[in-house]
Amino acid sequence: MRRRTALLLAGLLALPLAACGGGAAADPDTITVAYHRYGNIQSVETWMQRVKAQYEQANPGKHVKLDPVVAPESEYLSKLQLRMRSPSTAPDVLYEDSFSINSDVAAGYLAPLDERLAQWPDWDQYIETTKQAGRAADGRIYGVPLDTDTRGLWYNRELFADAGLPTDWRPRTWADVLDAARRITQRHPDVIGLDLALGKSEGESVSMQTVQMLLYGTPTGTLYDERAGKWIAPSAGFTDAMRFLSTAIGEGLTQSKAQIADAQYDKRLRDELARQGEVAIRLDGSFASGNWENAGWTDWHRTMSAAPMPTQHGQPPGTVTLSGGWTLAMSASGQKKDAAFEFIKQAMTKDNVVQYALASGNLPARADAAADPRIAESNPLNPFWIGLLGNTHYRPALPEYPKVSEEIQRSVLDVVGGAPPERVGDEWSRRVAEIVDPANTRAG
Repeated sequence: MRRRTALLLAGLLALPLAACGGGAAADPDTITVAYHRYGNIQSVETWMQRVKAQYEQANPGKHVKLDPVVAPESEYLSKLQLRMRSPSTAPDVLYEDSFSINSDVAAGYLAPLDERLAQWPDWDQYIETTKQAGRAADGRIYGVPLDTDTRGLWYNRELFADAGLPTDWRPRTWADVLDAARRITQRHPDVIGLDLALGKSEGESVSMQTVQMLLYGTPTGTLYDERAGKWIAPSAGFTDAMRFLSTAIGEGLTQSKAQIADAQYDKRLRDELARQGEVAIRLDGSFASGNWENAGWTDWHRTMSAAPMPTQHGQPPGTVTLSGGWTLAMSASGQKKDAAFEFIKQAMTKDNVVQYALASGNLPARADAAADPRIAESNPLNPFWIGLLGNTHYRPALPEYPKVSEEIQRSVLDVVGGAPPERVGDEWSRRVAEIVDPANTRAG
């Protein structure tokens, strides 16, 4: 769903396709590693080959069979799960989206890692919040985070200076964000004051990157109460998020409704408008500048800066961000778990995590890797984005979440169409209760 994910996953390795089972499954000295392949990113291919070579050198007589799952991003999970259904085709190690961990755990596909992690000193190097990425609803860890990201407000310093706004902008409330967008659009009517993921074609970005970045900054504070085991519906925070969007859209601060409806806006036009200086503020991820770099906008840092997304009223903790990321996990049916975990440990050395971050444009999940000077040298804003990890949130990776997310996206489309936020919030709560069962909800 995330564009940085599309960039990274646009094909991890350009290697011949091979089934995960067969000779490798029968060979006690060979483990299989499954990952996503779609397109060709040479830098990530080099990274994976590097880990394979290191593992084989450190373990004489042991071998790694790299097995790509060839599919568009939207089909990767289903194809990987198809392999996981049988011990004869299940890989020993798999490249697992943190978003998919709970569903794969529920299906019995993944092995818990807690006992192994407790004996691995490097686990203490991981940023505490990033460990959540690999934790399932049962409280156990099933994936070691390979990378992560954060989200906030990108802004154009030149437009801010021209409008008399500080170039080291740090909004304290939602009202501050809207006021800055208003000042710039008043001075430059053709500029988009606040660019948000709002279109139907943007899918999960609308839910995670727009609505949940607002919702988690309200006093309601969450979409799902983990302690109570209940979804928050009705949700005052959700309705407030809809009000914010209704105000921004209604005042013409966002991209136009035609642009919102344009399936190509996110794929092509959004970055181009930012490059042309026609976007003042953009709620997006740390990965956005990596997309710009790959598109040839290598001097983006001359005009673009970033600020944390504030909470609704400036209430503690003051800022909000959400994270995603990819992990390496082990198959529950694999018979070579010791070797599989050795491969994971090799892949997750500090230097390998740094190399992966440099190749992918994402953030390291290890604290020592995040502090490596190569990370800051690769992107002057990386220290800022990494600093947000101490207060990050993850989506509720529960089986019901995809349907709940679809209803969030539907609600945004209703607001774009002019529906009153209060009615949208009520309808969303009703539909969520139908999805998860009213007994599994509480008001918030």
